[in-house]
Amino acid sequence: MPLKNLRPITPGTRNAVRPSFEEITTKKPEKSLLEPLQKRGGRNNKGRITAYHRGGGARRMYRRIDFKRRKDGVPATVKTIEYDPNRTTRIALLHYADGEKAYILAPVNLSVGDKVQSGSDAEISPGNTLPLRNIPTGTVVHNLELTPGRGGQLVRGAGTGAQVLSREGDYVLIRLPSGEMRRILLNCRASVGQLSNPDHKNESLGKAGAKRHLGRRPHVRGVAKNPVDHPHGGGEGRSPIGMPGPKSPTGKPTLGHKTRNKKKTSSRFIVRGRRWRR
Repeated sequence: MPLKNLRPITPGTRNAVRPSFEEITTKKPEKSLLEPLQKRGGRNNKGRITAYHRGGGARRMYRRIDFKRRKDGVPATVKTIEYDPNRTTRIALLHYADGEKAYILAPVNLSVGDKVQSGSDAEISPGNTLPLRNIPTGTVVHNLELTPGRGGQLVRGAGTGAQVLSREGDYVLIRLPSGEMRRILLNCRASVGQLSNPDHKNESLGKAGAKRHLGRRPHVRGVAKNPVDHPHGGGEGRSPIGMPGPKSPTGKPTLGHKTRNKKKTSSRFIVRGRRWRR
């Protein structure tokens, strides 16, 4: 997907690099697949802020995405390629042969009029979903399941794609976009192809106001806060952190401190971690 440089008629547009949206075919989403999305401002169910610097932003509706893809043997036609404000990749509206409609994550080279299908007998073409046991080695996939039937949880961001490396007994060895190599059960499903909008990483908003439209508030340094608000806060003038190592707002070590549980059950499926020396 190409990007475009805006005319520098204001300071905000001078440094902006935005998507051209050439692949978008409609601006009106499917009403039957919309849900209201209530903003929480980074607060949990107790009203306490757990994700900082969140709030405001443009109003948006949630598009129900079919991450499970369990309509086996029923062909579907791609009707539209749409923009989704809740994710970085594009989505595709499918019309199934039995009349049902659904949204899926749109891979690269998927266009209006294409046929997609799910199931073990589906072809290896962009947008089709198959069990990992039926996907040949070397294929690039997205929307990977970790538990059979739960739906895709991995590789859902713009431009990402995982590669099927080999089969080992009941597992398939996958190389994830982070570089991690992981075993996943043969019965788990994945969709074929690399996800759309690969130039998302090269976009530049150009001004702070564009970030506010996305629901992001200004980031405040911990040393600029009061002691009651952050472990780094307080002191006279420009004070240092003043403790052994930096801390998060809740007092836990951060900036390089490893937080993964060494006894975590899923660690036995990781062949090479994303931070291990290669």
